[in-house]
Amino acid sequence: MFIVSLDYIPMKDISLYIMAAFYIFAGYNHFKNPKFYLQLMPPYLPWHKMLNHLSGAIEIFLGLLLFCPEYSTAAAWGIIALLIAVFPANLYHLQSTKPGGKIPVWGLWLRLPFQALFVLWAWWHTF
Repeated sequence: MFIVSLDYIPMKDISLYIMAAFYIFAGYNHFKNPKFYLQLMPPYLPWHKMLNHLSGAIEIFLGLLLFCPEYSTAAAWGIIALLIAVFPANLYHLQSTKPGGKIPVWGLWLRLPFQALFVLWAWWHTF
């Protein structure tokens, strides 16, 4: 009987590549669908379009940096910092959304703990 062992699959490498692709795509989406991200921005932040482009470019840059072994740890720390920096926008989106919107309120509530999981995922790649 042939049994496939997961010992030969580099799970951390696979996870890193998935995370890199996730952030590259998310960053690209800031440029493709800016309207979605602009509605997340709290009114107290200035220069919404510039901040949207900047955060998208940073996501793409950090995602690409994850592919470079000598910089992947720094990129993971950068992703953690970015996730913490954008968390207030997620809270604002939750508080400003009316029932019946494009994203259900329960989905916005669910996104908050996922943000913590994304931080833990990035943190796993810092060591």
